Amino acid sequence: MPQAIRFPRPDDFHQHLREGDAMNLPLAHASAQFGRIMAMPNLSRPIKSGLMLGEYLSEVDSRKPEGSRLEVFGTLYLGPEITPQELETTLRAHPLLAVKWYPRGVTTNSSEGVSEIEACHTLLEAMQELGVTLSIHGEVNDPLVDIFDREKTFIRSTLLPLLERFPALRMVLEHISTRAAVECLHAHGGDRLAATITAHHLLVNRHHLLAGGIKPHLYCLPIVKREEDRLALLGAATSGKPYFFLGSDSAPHARVDKESACGCAGCYTGAHAMELYAEVFDQAGALERLVDFASRFGADYYRLPEAGGEIQLERRRHRVPADYGGVTPFWAKQELNWRVAAFS
Repeated sequence: MPQAIRFPRPDDFHQHLREGDAMNLPLAHASAQFGRIMAMPNLSRPIKSGLMLGEYLSEVDSRKPEGSRLEVFGTLYLGPEITPQELETTLRAHPLLAVKWYPRGVTTNSSEGVSEIEACHTLLEAMQELGVTLSIHGEVNDPLVDIFDREKTFIRSTLLPLLERFPALRMVLEHISTRAAVECLHAHGGDRLAATITAHHLLVNRHHLLAGGIKPHLYCLPIVKREEDRLALLGAATSGKPYFFLGSDSAPHARVDKESACGCAGCYTGAHAMELYAEVFDQAGALERLVDFASRFGADYYRLPEAGGEIQLERRRHRVPADYGGVTPFWAKQELNWRVAAFS
């Protein structure tokens, strides 16, 4: 049983950094665990232009902790406002990896999202040519579709036709949460389709969320599903298949906004992300595969070199704090068996 593991700095290709002072906490935690992160664009004013992206990344740089070597990639919020010319100009000016598609109304700050992807076909064609990835929140927003079936329905009704319509468009199905998504990736994953998997979808199911009372700090979108789905995700993450890689979807919310009559969706895993993933892989007997999942497969998909430096985790039991300045972390007050011991 290994007592320590050391590997290249990991990447998180799906983080919510927030804006203003709320950015300080996730930036501090990301700087202590990751070499690179990809920041999501669904802010209170969605990032829909190169100008907005530049302003946001400048704020990120100004708020990084002293000495931080964290590299932050941006994303644009998919919409008809983004022309092929705007996309090309943004690519030349900023570290842009993807354009994020939020179907309207499916999650936080998605009211300006695109319900009908046909409205953006011209942009998708340009993304094919420029090699820009389409990052997808893969759920339908249909009141006739059960919330636990929204991802499965999206895959059948929207993703598969999109793969056929745009054979050269590179896509990432974000924060997958179902066995159906895993099966889709095994059928179609590769150079043109990959998926990120979160720590919270690997650790909990809807029983943890709902049994014995609602746990607001486990509520996220896509919502955690059945145990059979969690097990399928666990098998995918530890499979060694290169089309599955780390995307934490860490999303901090103030406790007062989570513990309310209409609580916000999002789990703040960013405080202990790598320790949570180490816990998952260790329990699955696949600790040796964490390095590929965290440090190689995502970088390969986005055609990036490995991040410089190293991270070391040690087998050392500790308890997750109850609070970080008014934000309750995922797994609060519970014990973890792994801890980040060195980061260089």
